[in-house]
Amino acid sequence: MTKKPEISDGQRDVIAFLSCAEPYQAAAGRVARIDTHGAYVFVGAHDVFKIKRAVRYPYMDFSTLARRRAACVREMEINAPHAPSIYKGVVAITREADGQLAVGGAGEPVEWAVHMARFVEEDVLANRVGLQALTVAEAKALADAVVALHAGAEVAFSPPERSSIARIAKDVFAALPTVLGGRAADVAKLAGEMARRIADLTPLLDRRTRAGCVRRCHGDLHLGNIVLIDGVPTPFDALEFDEDLATVDVLYDLAFLLMDLDHRGQRATANAVFNRYSWRRQDDGDLEGLSAMPVYLALRAAIRAMVGAQRAVVTVAGLEPARAYLQRALSYLDDRRPDLVVTAGLSGSGKSTLAEALAPMLGRAPGALHVRSDLERKALFGVGEFDRLPDAAYGADVTARVYARLLAKSEAALRAGHSVIADAVHAQPSERAEMAALAQRTGARFAAFWLDAPLGVLLQRVGARKCDASDATPQVVELQIAYDLGDLEWTRLDASGTPEETLRTAMSHLHASIDPR
Repeated sequence: MTKKPEISDGQRDVIAFLSCAEPYQAAAGRVARIDTHGAYVFVGAHDVFKIKRAVRYPYMDFSTLARRRAACVREMEINAPHAPSIYKGVVAITREADGQLAVGGAGEPVEWAVHMARFVEEDVLANRVGLQALTVAEAKALADAVVALHAGAEVAFSPPERSSIARIAKDVFAALPTVLGGRAADVAKLAGEMARRIADLTPLLDRRTRAGCVRRCHGDLHLGNIVLIDGVPTPFDALEFDEDLATVDVLYDLAFLLMDLDHRGQRATANAVFNRYSWRRQDDGDLEGLSAMPVYLALRAAIRAMVGAQRAVVTVAGLEPARAYLQRALSYLDDRRPDLVVTAGLSGSGKSTLAEALAPMLGRAPGALHVRSDLERKALFGVGEFDRLPDAAYGADVTARVYARLLAKSEAALRAGHSVIADAVHAQPSERAEMAALAQRTGARFAAFWLDAPLGVLLQRVGARKCDASDATPQVVELQIAYDLGDLEWTRLDASGTPEETLRTAMSHLHASIDPR
């Protein structure tokens, strides 16, 4: 067992000083202290001061004052652009002529601190999801925040060797047996499987580097480092102590957030974030990159196991949470054939609602890629999700392009081993035949549903829609009802009831064919 790190003698009086109300001015009230494996955080009524713990780990060295100051400065540089309302600056804790300590005084600096504005702890997503799942709107906003973060991140076409997934994995699995204890066999199994898979992925990872997918990312993008500020998900506390470790594939950065949601029992939210991120990015290379997602998720879980074990030493907590992360990492490497599920039907039949409900249950984490014709049509024209398109955007030639896009994205994901739910009307026999052929040539398990509902139900649902990507109107439904569908061999579902009833019926069919989990 790793020895619990002691408080450095040079930091004892600084900790005592920041633990009292004086540095926070009048009406500070009680000051709360939070210890992590790399920092001490002092939370007052309005202000927060964070100093780096004088420790040295194989991956993090804050053992000198100069290193701690550099880490504080870097923390400001990489976080303030995305969270300007939180980060106020870097301040010196000084020793004054009378021997007393001060914040930003005239004396010699004895410590450095990141000065932050206090936010509501309940709004940190790690606390929020412990009480209730994020709403669909919040999940989309979270994905949008990550998309924006990655879009503005500096590209590294020649990332440092230490940032490679192989090197990160090697360091993690070297440390795990020491800090975790009693799990050497599981660690060895995970390390061996990860090494094999990473070797197989090397050509793909090299292509993604050349394509600009490796960037100076957040590096520590879990739920404890995202807070709702005025309702907007705001990433903070990006990894500041090692540029190499934060210069990674954007999908590896995203994987930490997806893994954290999944581990907390929020796979539906993880799936919603994943699908929104994929649609907003519109990067076909990310679909090929899904081959690496199991490795990325497993490595993120393994890192969480390592950090959790180290934190257990610092905080005298148990090792069970860290061991649970290790088991989670192993689970991400379970192999299974991908599934292709199609939800089809006229406008208002509930095919998108069913697809969204089924997606988290299918395939490997974080659930199936949901490709939706309505969204792909909007992307084709470069407009927002809820922007209405002109009638010309629904001509036969455009629709053919949309369906071709649906097929191409589905095939790329399936060939990467990732399950897909394809969501579109599929009124033409040729469109349905192409989906069946796609499943056959990719070796995916196939299930397809045609959702039926009476005209009155379809009209009522379409007329009541608000904030939906579909542009269909009741008039469109009146036209669709006259379609000649030809021979319809797909499983027909009565979708006239509630979404929950339709979901139960669909799942009963799926359990007999592709066994969703």
